[in-house]
Amino acid sequence: MSQFVDLLRTKAARTGLYRWILRRALLFIAVAAIVVVALDFANFTREVMRATPTSGPNADAIVVLTGGADRIKGAANLLRGGHASRLLISGVHPDTTIDEIARSAGIAPVLLSCCVDLDHLAANTIENAEQTKLWAERLKFGSLIVVTSAYHMPRSMAELGHVMPQVDLVPYPVVRQGLGLDRWYVKPSTVRLVAAEYAKYLLARFRMRLEAPHAPSQVAQAL
Repeated sequence: MSQFVDLLRTKAARTGLYRWILRRALLFIAVAAIVVVALDFANFTREVMRATPTSGPNADAIVVLTGGADRIKGAANLLRGGHASRLLISGVHPDTTIDEIARSAGIAPVLLSCCVDLDHLAANTIENAEQTKLWAERLKFGSLIVVTSAYHMPRSMAELGHVMPQVDLVPYPVVRQGLGLDRWYVKPSTVRLVAAEYAKYLLARFRMRLEAPHAPSQVAQAL
């Protein structure tokens, strides 16, 4: 009888030891994950804070991801300056015309009518990348200048590079005046913007690991 009781005590001790080890292991994994994410977020914010347009970039064409008149103005200035031969404005509302874009961005309609294509299908960054891929393949462009907001650039480059790794992508970040990305941690609204964009960027990178490149994002559509 005493041997049986000792055996139970031994098993209980082992079970307690296993649980203690498991708790410590889970705690270590959680702390390590937090540290990794914190360092990655620091790298993300540093990239956003230091983002400046490249001086005189050149490529076969330009793609601008809609979201503000400043982005379109920046892309149009590159086109006007001869840095590329054609421009795609991706993510345009279905009812928006080239003339309306010209008026809102303060650009001469003649510039848009000659060398600009509108993508009315894309509704998010994933679809921006997929529609840009189709456009670049159809016109046989081997390099693109990517124009979007500085905080949106990391995710845009990741999405575009995922679906068309064979195309040379040149980032051209646009910094909106008054946003204060160089001191993003001061204004609560900018903190929320940067944090939300980082979360989307993190999820995008995770999603890309689950799906094959060069194909429409079935995983993203399911999510």
